[in-house]
Amino acid sequence: MTRTIAKLATVSALALSVALGAGAAQAKEFLLGSELPLTGSLARVGQGMHEGIAVAIDMANKSYAGKHSFKVETIDDETSPAKAVAAVEKLAGEGVVAITGGYGSNIIGPASEAAQKAGLVYITSGGVSPELTQRGYPTFFRINNTDGYALAMIGLLQDMGAKKVSIVYLNKDATSSLAKQVNTALTAKGVTVGMHEFDGSTSDFKPLMNKVKLQDRPDVIAMVGYENDYVGILRASKVLKPQVKAMVGVWSLATAQMAKEFPDLMENVYGTSMLPYPVEFTQPEAVEFAATYKKLFNKDPDYLGQFGYVQTRLLIDAVVRADEAGTLGKGGLPEELRKTDANTLIGRVTFDKNGDNLNFTHRMGQHQGGKVVLVWPKDAANGKMNFPAVPW
Repeated sequence: MTRTIAKLATVSALALSVALGAGAAQAKEFLLGSELPLTGSLARVGQGMHEGIAVAIDMANKSYAGKHSFKVETIDDETSPAKAVAAVEKLAGEGVVAITGGYGSNIIGPASEAAQKAGLVYITSGGVSPELTQRGYPTFFRINNTDGYALAMIGLLQDMGAKKVSIVYLNKDATSSLAKQVNTALTAKGVTVGMHEFDGSTSDFKPLMNKVKLQDRPDVIAMVGYENDYVGILRASKVLKPQVKAMVGVWSLATAQMAKEFPDLMENVYGTSMLPYPVEFTQPEAVEFAATYKKLFNKDPDYLGQFGYVQTRLLIDAVVRADEAGTLGKGGLPEELRKTDANTLIGRVTFDKNGDNLNFTHRMGQHQGGKVVLVWPKDAANGKMNFPAVPW
């Protein structure tokens, strides 16, 4: 198991100590834990969230300077549920006050169960499966959910006027739930939908995409999976060239990283994104977030970093409130998180009794010339969608 101490948090804490001298020694230091896929099939998205968490630590150490300071210890779960559980158990043994991170509902499920057993808050933006908030765990919180992704995909498909849609989806909890939700909504609106399931071992998507091409003959192909799945589907589609008007996906697709690594596959492809790329910010906190991200990582943030930042900053603020109320060491952190009502970089966040943020709705971006342009909804768009248009 690979373990990484967030060096940026350490650097920030050291700089704070030098700047404040003896006063910094009086500041209360809190250790957060983070379990993330930094290697394995979800490494790209795990790294994005990891960077956002580091930005939250850096900014919090500035805003709470002299009073509170924060560090984060991160353990690589290697995209493995078993190793995620082991990571949470290890972090609990090292005295972290809460855990931020996780990616993939099938990984977050057992990891957050381990956190619940340890009495630790687990907050994430990487697990959207409805089942996660139906377990009744008082320590589980998330800032996004399947409904927000489904609304974005359905809204875009409606604006396109799609009459026939093929949904190609990975057969895991989160991806299956989202695919079925989109199917139900589109069918109710009179759209003809073809459902095509694949499993995580699929590496050659040509047989599946040939079936879609010859049998469904859709207007749009909707992809519900993760990064490696999208790459496989798009490569197969580029060979077979189905007569579609658009290729649409969801999480981990409309990102700067995908644009840089797979420029031949991404052009005109749609995916969920809270941010355009290059990023455009005007609100003060957002401007500071982008500047800090640039300082720490020498690049602009994408929405994965944005999510990691928001979940961690909300957690930090709740830790401070619980500490000041004298309840942090008495199990009061979940209660403080449920008092959250914040306007954040992803919109308003509040948590219901199950730890879900029912305010969440996503946006859709499209890869255009190496950039990610927000194209849906209209009031958040910073450009127009290329339609019809595909990568080939």
